Amino acid sequence: MGIQRIESVTYGIDDLDKCVRFFDDFGLFLVERTDEHAVFETLTGQTLTLDTAPGEALPPPVEDGPTLREVVWGVDTAAELDRLVAEVTRFRPVRPGADGVHHTVDETGFGVGLTLARPRPAPVTPRPANALGNVNRWNTALAEITRVRPLRMCHVALNIPKAGKDEAVAFYTDRLGFRATDVVEPMGVFMRAPGDDDQHTALLCHRPDRAGVNHIAYEVPGFDDVIEGGNHMIERGWREARRLGRHTIGSNVFRFLHAPCGGRVEYAADMDRVDDSYQTRVHETTPPHHIWALRTNRDQDAPAS
Repeated sequence: MGIQRIESVTYGIDDLDKCVRFFDDFGLFLVERTDEHAVFETLTGQTLTLDTAPGEALPPPVEDGPTLREVVWGVDTAAELDRLVAEVTRFRPVRPGADGVHHTVDETGFGVGLTLARPRPAPVTPRPANALGNVNRWNTALAEITRVRPLRMCHVALNIPKAGKDEAVAFYTDRLGFRATDVVEPMGVFMRAPGDDDQHTALLCHRPDRAGVNHIAYEVPGFDDVIEGGNHMIERGWREARRLGRHTIGSNVFRFLHAPCGGRVEYAADMDRVDDSYQTRVHETTPPHHIWALRTNRDQDAPAS
């Protein structure tokens, strides 16, 4: 089948202590730390590496400051991994690493790795919800979610220069087997990995003249986790990047936070699932960013009585 999921990501950073505190607050599990780097895991076994001295295996950063340096994609079988490596090698150098990762770069300069996927089961029990005629919770009151724990990295969004955007997309679709799900002509292309049923696993966002990390999204079990996870991060002193809402493309509930490693991170839940019968949608104009976003007039002056 091919690529199943994001297997790991690596950021080049400046302030290790700050980044470690951020992702600990965010709910990932710290599994390794030295003076120069730290490694976190999701519940499904994906890894996030934060490195103050990235090695020569990584390409140069595409933007100044802390930023994403490489995304490693997990492939389902050794035969399929060999096929993808051979396909990419036809067009650019691919360097095998001692860790079983084959390293290359995409058209923009972001590091791209290919390796065998190592998924770890993470049973999910969403909170039971009640509605008239559909009662799923009897004689039990809900309690606060004390720690939100992301299940997995579900998608990565990268900013790419508008010049050469078609070639940038073709690297993922023609070389790696991604399928375009929604093409927003003024803005970017949403793509699904062949072994994933999320509406999108990757997004390339056109920008007039710059490249950089946009965000990585982390799936959580449900709506409450998105809200409570964001609240916890704000309480810990981190800055929200976008108000709570539900996206138009993908339909997922979202909450974004500025990340000290570069770009943003997203708590996400309830994304559309699609299969191979899903037809690519082409949008000549950009759809609204969200179906809804949190609004309030609570803090406005009270109307005169």
